[in-house]
Amino acid sequence: MKKMFAFVSIFAVLILLAGCATPLMNAAISNDIKKMENLLNEGADVNEALYEAVRVNASLETVRFLLDKGADVNKGLSNGARPILLAVANGNAKMVRLLLDNGADLAGVVDPMWHHTLLQIAEEKGYSVIARMLREAEGKEYKELYAKESEQRSEKILRRETSKPAIVKSDVDKLPSFKARQNRNAYAIVIGVEKYRQKLPMADFAENDARVMAEYLTKVMGYPEENIVMLINDRALKSDLEKYLGKWLPNNVEKDSSVFIYYSGHGAPNPTTGDAYLVPYDGDPSFTEETGHPLKRLYAKLDKLNAKEIIVVLDSCFSGAGGRSVLAKGARPLVMNMDKQVFHSDRIAILTASAGNQISSTHDKKQHGLFTYFLLKGIKGGNADLGTLYNYLKPQVERIARKTYNNEQTPGLIAPKGLLNLRLYDR
Repeated sequence: MKKMFAFVSIFAVLILLAGCATPLMNAAISNDIKKMENLLNEGADVNEALYEAVRVNASLETVRFLLDKGADVNKGLSNGARPILLAVANGNAKMVRLLLDNGADLAGVVDPMWHHTLLQIAEEKGYSVIARMLREAEGKEYKELYAKESEQRSEKILRRETSKPAIVKSDVDKLPSFKARQNRNAYAIVIGVEKYRQKLPMADFAENDARVMAEYLTKVMGYPEENIVMLINDRALKSDLEKYLGKWLPNNVEKDSSVFIYYSGHGAPNPTTGDAYLVPYDGDPSFTEETGHPLKRLYAKLDKLNAKEIIVVLDSCFSGAGGRSVLAKGARPLVMNMDKQVFHSDRIAILTASAGNQISSTHDKKQHGLFTYFLLKGIKGGNADLGTLYNYLKPQVERIARKTYNNEQTPGLIAPKGLLNLRLYDR
């Protein structure tokens, strides 16, 4: 009831802010294209007409006409409300598609009353088709933004350090030539937190880890793009983790589904209980219980899923001794017993980057976490079975950690025997 009231309130506010309808708005509402054309020729505001047409669910022909006449698809009210918000809240999938195809920008669009994002509105109202469109559009925007930012960073480096060679991508960033058969019943959540709101030490390359892992899932391992949620940096708040792990997965996973959870970022121990926590973007190691996501809760939620098999991959560490772990000020590092953090299940396999008393290193030369680099390299090399992949990456990680960083790092695999021969993908 509260959510229903929220969305009703949205429209009430938007209508009040819109003010009195102009003749052009009335023509848009009635789908009178001839009258609209006459009014536009007399200097009427085409953006007001577009906004009103979308608000009242006018015909697609009317909206196309206004867009062809130069209406700005991203022009809205002074409070930030835009046509795309109205189309999503109306549940009009065809209108959403039309606006997206004409350049509707999703960044920063929230409803003015409750500050829900477009995706939150679609998911909370059960508009699954619209939610899929938005996830696909957001993924495209992220890739384009990331590519643009990467290009700009490279240009700055080249201008500043002309005597040094340009940064070369890691070998695993180039995808293998083969592609697995698509599994429509496979779902994944990919999390990468490199920067933190509390100004914690950066988890170097965690963002790159997550982005490349997501590419492997979609383009190599057969996971449909619409079945993957990617949470990067400030989109990986504690509430985001709880929403997608606790709500999105149960709502989508069906019998015989495959589930893949990947996390790259800091972990933290609770010095009092000895429990291990994932540290989201807004996490604070001084308040782990309040701001972290406990591994025990993660595994308990996953065990309730109606899934055939679940794989959890953690490129993190939890002792607080450094690497990809953080610790409350004044606390001492712990020796974590990772086996005790697990809710043992015959359907869950867990790959960890290091043992409980170790740290998880980065592979600076390859611009990835050391564990993630060899995980991807193993997949690229054709190691499709879980046990075979682990047997490949374990000695590789141990060797580089010892040789390059003079420390011990031993990846772990906690899995029932029945999952050791699990195929991660089928070509």
